[in-house]
Parts: sequence; structure tokens; C-alpha cells
Amino acid sequence: MFNSEENNSSRAVRVLISVAAIVIIIVGINLAQSIVVLFLVSFFLALLGTPPVIWLKEKHIPSGFAVLIVMSCMLVVVILIGLQIGISFGSFSDELPILQSRIREQVLDFVVLLKSKGIVVKEVFFLEYINPESIMRLTADLLTGLSSVLSDLVLILLTVTFILLEVSSFPVKLRTVLGDPLQKFPQFIKFANEMKRYMVIKTFMSLGSGILITVWLYILGVDYPLLWGFLAFLLNYIPNIGSIIAAIPAVILAIVQLGFGSAVLVAAGYLVVNFIEGNVIEPRLMGRKLGLSTLVVFLSLIFWGGLLGLVGAILSIPLTMTLKFAFESSESTKWIAILLGSEKFDQPILSFSKKKKR
Repeated sequence: MFNSEENNSSRAVRVLISVAAIVIIIVGINLAQSIVVLFLVSFFLALLGTPPVIWLKEKHIPSGFAVLIVMSCMLVVVILIGLQIGISFGSFSDELPILQSRIREQVLDFVVLLKSKGIVVKEVFFLEYINPESIMRLTADLLTGLSSVLSDLVLILLTVTFILLEVSSFPVKLRTVLGDPLQKFPQFIKFANEMKRYMVIKTFMSLGSGILITVWLYILGVDYPLLWGFLAFLLNYIPNIGSIIAAIPAVILAIVQLGFGSAVLVAAGYLVVNFIEGNVIEPRLMGRKLGLSTLVVFLSLIFWGGLLGLVGAILSIPLTMTLKFAFESSESTKWIAILLGSEKFDQPILSFSKKKKR
């Protein structure tokens, strides 16, 4: 009897300590948000740069030169795209007050049209509750927040460079310490490879989505097509709702600039691109399962987005899958991984579909 009570009390103490540790970690991440975001962006870019570095090394190019080539290409791409997007964003910011005024006029005209049809709607409903003006302002704030992250570009690129240099020697260090890492940590190696594959494929899919949206908006004559294509590229990382959020400002701008018919075409373009990508191409490359329940995907988006802003929302899935893997590695926390997982816990964290060799 005494031993049972003692075990229950010790278990309660461990739970309290665990909860306190989690709260302290969350508070610490929130306080050090700028540093954490910087390292997350650096790690994300390093993850994308790892495959070409490894490929160049396989072509007998020294590690240092391989990293230099990859970083040079990355820098050129960032500068060229950044300049074009910066110019578009500057013009959009300058014209934002005019756009907001035109949106207000469109809303008032729409209310008058509804009243003429016998539908009585208060203006305050559209101006305060729906408020398309605030959507455009939020879009500008979102892009401004992203530009503040990229203001530390030099530090980010230096961090990526050192990570890539370390990646080249890390497997050797791991084999030296552990003997055979594939034998000691098979799940970790598998998880790391699948995470890298997920991020690379997702990036290329997002890039394709952004390019198609940019071309479609340019053909329709919508202002700032490159800006909206870049927004589609970024928000495509956010599951389920990212592509919808990306479409809203472009559709509103099309209504103000070109009329309702063109806005329908803009919305149709977003719908077609995201349907083909999300339901045809992406499942073939990655499989349909992320190993996370739909509820967890949504909650992780809110949690990481609230904690780390836009970068947290973009990386919410990889961050949550990393936590799930950490919980799976210990018997005492495996139940948390089960709660985070999909309906079949015995599935791997990522289930990429592989084409059978004929």
C-alpha cells in the first residue's frame, strides 16, 4: 500500500516536472524568437543545399569548393529574386492607401446594389466584419515581417555555409563515435533522410506553384504578379489553408482593378494549380500520409505560427514531426507520439511512395 502511494506520488512529480520544463522551453523560445527564427531559416536553407553539395562531392569536387558553388548559386538567386520582389513590394506599399480607398468604394457600391435588389445589409457588416481593406494591410504586414527576417541575410548565409561544411564531415564523426550509425540509430537515419526529402520536394512543388501563379496573373493583367506568386510560394508550405490565404489578396486586387469576371479567373487559376499539385503530383512524389492527424496539423499551425510567426507557420509540419520522432524514441513519452499520429500508429512518420522498378 505504501509503495503504491509512493509510486503514484513520484509519477505525479515527474509529470509536474515535465510540464514545467515544457512551459520553460516555450517561454524561452518566445523570448529568443529572433535568434530561433534565424537558426530555423538557416537550417531550412542548409537542408535544401545538402543534396547538391553531396552530388558535387560525388563528382570528386572538394567539400569546400562544393559548398562555395552551392552558396554562390544560392546568393545569386536570393539577390535577383529579392530585388524584383522588393521593387514590387515597394510599389504595392506606396499604392496601398489608394487601393484601400478603392476597395471601400467597391464595398459601398456593392451595398447599394444589394439594397436596390431588396436585400438590406448594413455597411458596417462589410466594412468592419469582412473588411477587405484589412486583408490587404495584413498582407503588407506579412511581407514586411518577412523582410525583417531577411535583413539578417549575411548572418543567415554564414550560418548556412558552416552547417553545410559540417554536414560533409558529420557522417564521418558519427561513424567514428558509434561504429555504425545505421545499426545504432536506424530510425534517426531514416527520419533525417525522409525529412530532407519532404522539404526538398515541398520546396520544388511550392516553387512550381509560385511560377504558375505568377504567369497566370501576368497574363490576366493583375498588378504585382511576381509579389503574389512569391506569396503563393511561401504559403504553399502551410498545409490545408496556405493556398487559400495566398489567393485572397490577389482576388481582391483583381476585383478592384479588373472587375468581378477577372477575379473569378484569378480564383480559378489558384484552384486549378493547387488541385493538380495537391491531389495529383504531390501524392505521387510524397505519398498521402504525413504521420500526423488532421487535428494535430491544424493545431501545430496555430501553435508554431503564434510562437514563431510566419516562419513557424511555414515550418510547422517539420517541427511537429521532429517532436513526434523525439517522443517515439522514449517509452515514457511514446503515448504522446501516438496521440500526435494518424489513425495507424505503426506507419512511419513520413510515407513516401516509391515507384517500382520495372
